[in-house]
Amino acid sequence: MVMTTLCGLTADELYDLIRPYDFNYSHAVSVLKYLYRKRSDRISEYVNIPGKLRDVLRLYTQPGLLKYLVSQESADKTVKYLFQTESGKKFESVYIPEGKRHTVCVSTQSGCRMGCAFCQSGKYGFHGNLTAGEIVSQVLSIPFAEKITHVVFMGMGEPMDNLENVLKASEIFTAQWGLALSPRHVTVSTAGIRPGIELYLEQSDCNLTLSLYSPFSEERHLVVPVEKRYPAGDIIKLMKDFKVRKGRRLSIAYVMIGGINDSDVHLQELISLFKGSEVRVNLLPYHPAGNDSMRSSSSGKMQYFKHTLVVAGISASVRKSRGSDISAACGLLAAGMEVQI
Repeated sequence: MVMTTLCGLTADELYDLIRPYDFNYSHAVSVLKYLYRKRSDRISEYVNIPGKLRDVLRLYTQPGLLKYLVSQESADKTVKYLFQTESGKKFESVYIPEGKRHTVCVSTQSGCRMGCAFCQSGKYGFHGNLTAGEIVSQVLSIPFAEKITHVVFMGMGEPMDNLENVLKASEIFTAQWGLALSPRHVTVSTAGIRPGIELYLEQSDCNLTLSLYSPFSEERHLVVPVEKRYPAGDIIKLMKDFKVRKGRRLSIAYVMIGGINDSDVHLQELISLFKGSEVRVNLLPYHPAGNDSMRSSSSGKMQYFKHTLVVAGISASVRKSRGSDISAACGLLAAGMEVQI
């Protein structure tokens, strides 16, 4: 008998499963609260539901919380986790503590097929999409799960290339029967697949970040291949024109590489693109791996970019590097992953 995995189900899906046995929607909600809030993978611990329902769940379902294999802790207390699905797909996630903010950076795929030149996940190759349950398990299964305040879809993979499971995982993270996080505390990052972005903006209230690399299409295309099919300029216009609900944030991730994309010409083009809009620009340091000769822009140059953008009326910030010593920082996931087990 094929057992249905509970982790990754929505309340509506679980209700459809138990309704033929004369259980109601509130019973489905109660079950999922045990799973998602209490992170219980033992149906025997679901004590505040009818005994008959526990029997049905034992017969036809399994909790299905995926456990991590190994972990590594950075000097800055960032922790990286390696997971493996039953079918053998490997992927990583990262826990980032920072004061009262506790963030998990989740993966949506094993590897990635976008082929962005500066990203180690793409160099690992593409090994398949993750299910909603495998995405959610990256939060539920770590020791710090009860502390989590924010989730970012910025790990391995392109979220818009696995949109159905990303939307479902986002719903689980934010629903009252799920983890009950604020949609303002959930962010999905994309290299720029426009059809997926359009659907995501309409169907989710969570934040969106576009990874830009360069404001010039001809430069971006050399490093971010998806630029050829879906130009970032068109996506930026979509973001600028979209009526954002209160509290929701649309932003740009701009990885700064010394002598590559940190000139005054690049800065002025960024100002031209975003002046007068509500789109935020997040400036990130570049993290080289292996024999990579490129280096991040200096902290002074990054602060100069931020200051100039802010003076021009553009919301901007400089993001700190976290976990680079264990290959957990932005763009480094999958580096050395095969030797961790």
